[in-house]
Amino acid sequence: MQSEFKSCQNCKQEFIIEPEDFVFYGKMQVPPPTWCPDCRAMRRMIWRNERSLYHNKCAFSGKNLISMFSPETKLTVYDRDIWWSDKWDATEYGIDYDPSKTFFAQWRELFSRVPLANLGNSNVVNSDYGNHLTDCKNCYLSYACFKNENLHYSQGSLRSKDSMDLCDVMDMEFCYEDQLCAKNYKLFWGFESDDCMDSMFLYSCANLQHCLGCVNLRHQNYCIFNQQYTKEEYEKRLKEYDLGSYKNFLKFRQEFTKFIEDKPRRFALIIKSQNVTGDNINNSKDCDHIFIVYGNLENSKYAIRTVDMRDGYDGYGMGAGGEFLYEGLDFGVDSARNAFGILNHRSMDTYYTYMCYSSKNLFGCVGVRSKQHCILNKQYSKEEYEKLVERIKQDMEANPYVDKKGRVYKYGEFFPSELSPFYYNESIAEDYYPISKEQADKYGFAWKEKSKREYDIEIKSEDLPDHIKDVDDSIVGKVIECAHRGECEQQCTEAFKIRADELTFYKTNNIALPRLCPNCRHYERLAQRNPLHLWHRSCMCKKENHEHKGKCTNEFETSYAPERPEIVYCEKCYQKEVY
Repeated sequence: MQSEFKSCQNCKQEFIIEPEDFVFYGKMQVPPPTWCPDCRAMRRMIWRNERSLYHNKCAFSGKNLISMFSPETKLTVYDRDIWWSDKWDATEYGIDYDPSKTFFAQWRELFSRVPLANLGNSNVVNSDYGNHLTDCKNCYLSYACFKNENLHYSQGSLRSKDSMDLCDVMDMEFCYEDQLCAKNYKLFWGFESDDCMDSMFLYSCANLQHCLGCVNLRHQNYCIFNQQYTKEEYEKRLKEYDLGSYKNFLKFRQEFTKFIEDKPRRFALIIKSQNVTGDNINNSKDCDHIFIVYGNLENSKYAIRTVDMRDGYDGYGMGAGGEFLYEGLDFGVDSARNAFGILNHRSMDTYYTYMCYSSKNLFGCVGVRSKQHCILNKQYSKEEYEKLVERIKQDMEANPYVDKKGRVYKYGEFFPSELSPFYYNESIAEDYYPISKEQADKYGFAWKEKSKREYDIEIKSEDLPDHIKDVDDSIVGKVIECAHRGECEQQCTEAFKIRADELTFYKTNNIALPRLCPNCRHYERLAQRNPLHLWHRSCMCKKENHEHKGKCTNEFETSYAPERPEIVYCEKCYQKEVY
């Protein structure tokens, strides 16, 4: 079997399908994709809204609730406790398959009728203002998090507590403004740094204590800008910097940014892994184009924010005990042979499902739990199910759904983006593939226009006290203007509030008040990161003491684009430089 080049239906660019890809598609009994990997990721991500929350009503009880679905979608939304109860049955909404209509049109009709859980949360306590949370307690404006407690303004956190403003981290405690970090205690403003304590402004560091403004440093104490100090000298300098002042904080951040400019960067953060390409990968093997992997991936490709999975392609939030998974979001926990699924867990042999759990042999279902052999939520016998599924697949080939841009959706394509209940710029697609409204229109992606905010600013950002010691409790609950004033492209809410526990955290740790709303802070963090894309490059090291003559000849796949200014090293040269 040979590699095959195809032209993407969406962007018209050429992409390649490798022999091992055809093997996987054969095992899943699906045709090869007609969209390139990046466009497939964008198409999936449009179906996941993590951070935009709305006031809505439970269609069952009339209770006011917080929902990821806005009232304008006119979808039927239930409070999660009711949705998970036995007070209703999704099969009561089942419809007969109509061969005169396209499958996706019928599925969208079903989707508009079946009750949906207001949030993608499971086993949460006092965490209503958050989405896609599992096993979380006392979490506020946090999203896609697992096993956290007392966590605010964070995304993608695993097993962390008493922290704020984190992104894609695990095992953190009393931490602030960190991302892509693990196993830290009182680390503030850290990036790709692990096993550190009582430190601030670290970049690619490990096992540091009492350090400030360091990069590529290992196993050190009392360092500032990578220079060693005594304990007494360090504490004196730290007081002089006094980052409790917002002006001092801005000045130091600028100095730190300048300091790391000429320091070598690791081509990719790949730990305890073999034969993998991607970035931010832990304990995995035989995988390509995978990003933000918490561990234990095998024989997988094009996976983002994933853990514990074998033989999975094209997904976000996949795995946790799953295998043979294809094209999905937040699906695959303890599952096998699932394809084209959203919020689908503990299931087997399911295809084109949304918010389905603990089921087998589903095709085109919504909200189904603990059922077997259902098509468009209607129950069938095993023989009837298998016969009708084959008929639908044939019909999808002969009579495919065609969207407004002329893109064709036969069996094997993910849900059409124009059927999603979310706008592009309220979905996670905007986080990982930011585009303009004009670009969204070009691709036929829906775009949400900015709505008028209905509140009055009580404190302008420039009127906030410069130093945290001068902030009193009266600021709690006040409407504070975001410094961006809605003039950025970061989903700015234009205003924000300070909570009582948040203020205590700032005061205890001598941290200046933020001047940006949580959304803008989130996008500021994302701006520091590389895209979910790989380029083939060569190591830039020219140092003779790194066991090579002249320039290093090692090559690799990296998320640093060739035109970027950073100095990028292969793993061998990087370790020579920093260890």
